[in-house]
Amino acid sequence: MRILPAQPRDLAKLLAFREEAAAWLSQLGTDQWQRPYPADRLLATIEEGTVFMAMDGEVTAGTITLTPVAEDGLWTEAELSEPSRFVNKLTVARSHAGQNVGGRLLDWAGDHAYRDGAEWLRLDAWTTNEALQRYYLRQGFTHVRTLSEGMAVNGGPRVSGWLAQRRTSRADHGFEDLAFRGVV
Repeated sequence: MRILPAQPRDLAKLLAFREEAAAWLSQLGTDQWQRPYPADRLLATIEEGTVFMAMDGEVTAGTITLTPVAEDGLWTEAELSEPSRFVNKLTVARSHAGQNVGGRLLDWAGDHAYRDGAEWLRLDAWTTNEALQRYYLRQGFTHVRTLSEGMAVNGGPRVSGWLAQRRTSRADHGFEDLAFRGVV
């Protein structure tokens, strides 16, 4: 498998990918991602160069967003002063479930964060999705705190306020890494 940056031409594919994940999550009984994700917001993150795709041949096996910028209201000023990278929208195709694609994507993100000089790989997860929270704990993350609706650091509602982090480190993620080489 290889990992590469998403391109604007991938927008429709990534929106459909998220819809597939939302349908699966609904079957599991969670309300996570039940509102459609705004295409313009996804396109903006693609154009920023922060969305990456794990490709198995021509099939998108997974996707992850890795950014140096935290979503507003989640982390304290002290936490934001620490060198960190933030993971968002980690998604694995149902066709690749159970193959550790998500774990490898997290290892890839932690490896890149380490190489960029970040100390922490941080994320926020859906507050009511306890299975997802347990998954991140198994991936070596430590729960920092949970922000309930209306309890965000800077105010505002939160549905994705379960915060976790793990130290960055070099990792053997096993991907052919084309993410930052400009190879598409």
